Amino acid sequence: MRHQVKRYQLRRNTSHRRALLRNLVTSLLEKERVRTTLAKAKAVRPVTEKMITIGKKNTLAGRRQALAYIMKESVVQKLFTELGPRFKERPGGYTRIVKLGLRSGDGAQMAMIELLGAEYKKKAKKKEKASPKEGK
Repeated sequence: MRHQVKRYQLRRNTSHRRALLRNLVTSLLEKERVRTTLAKAKAVRPVTEKMITIGKKNTLAGRRQALAYIMKESVVQKLFTELGPRFKERPGGYTRIVKLGLRSGDGAQMAMIELLGAEYKKKAKKKEKASPKEGK
């Protein structure tokens, strides 16, 4: 019997689902905003919130827990130096899911999951390439 077992399976086996969630959490913490399906966004939300809660404590044991789950060391560094202090006073609810409509290919419900405060960050503009001088 599966009493009190509530988890998004996402039609994947355990190892594939774990790898998917690890990659999504890493991307979300790195970029602070990810566009994905609604089911994946709902599945990644609790894991991301647990990682941010670990980041708020800023202990060696917490760093090791985060390194065991998050794929990039630079993202773990960002978690403990930027994201943990940003959400220090907040007791939970660090993410927001915004529905975006249906995907044109298969009709899947799309959503954007983002960290709170990500909407205030300005995007870095790419430098335009210098056009070759005319008249030579």
